[in-house]
Amino acid sequence: MIRKTIICLICAVFGTLTMQAQKFALVDMDYVFKNIPAYERANEQLAQVSKKWQAEVDALTTEAQTMYKNYQNEVVFLSAEQKKAKQDAIMQKEKDAAELKRKYFGPEGELFKKRTSLMTPIQEEVYNAVKDIADLRGYQLVLDRASDAGIIFGSPKIDISNEVLQKLGYSY
Repeated sequence: MIRKTIICLICAVFGTLTMQAQKFALVDMDYVFKNIPAYERANEQLAQVSKKWQAEVDALTTEAQTMYKNYQNEVVFLSAEQKKAKQDAIMQKEKDAAELKRKYFGPEGELFKKRTSLMTPIQEEVYNAVKDIADLRGYQLVLDRASDAGIIFGSPKIDISNEVLQKLGYSY
């Protein structure tokens, strides 16, 4: 029992000494990206294309709803064959709207592809700048201050956000 306690104590001391030797830094990725004009332009472009595509989906959905309302008003005057044809047409229109929505906004949809093509080069450039600064300064760990990583306090002295922007050629 005493032996285990001594081993735990030794591990704790060495762990503390090792932690003291490591260097850490913070970077506020939201701040960095907001100060990169290309990133803001890409976001605006994504918002515009998303709005356009959503309007197309909404138009098909509205068309299906209108068809259904018209069907409800006419149903008593239709033969069984006509009812079936109108129901099929309504279902097809709803299916078309759902398919278009999936095509544009699904997990592998056009918006995902567009976001990837616009944002990945910028994100890689920022990552490389952070990595270069970390290598230059000997940081073993760089945390994103903007994420929900559970940082309770981070000294501004170790925040390298402005240095990242400077390395990328943007003034802060």
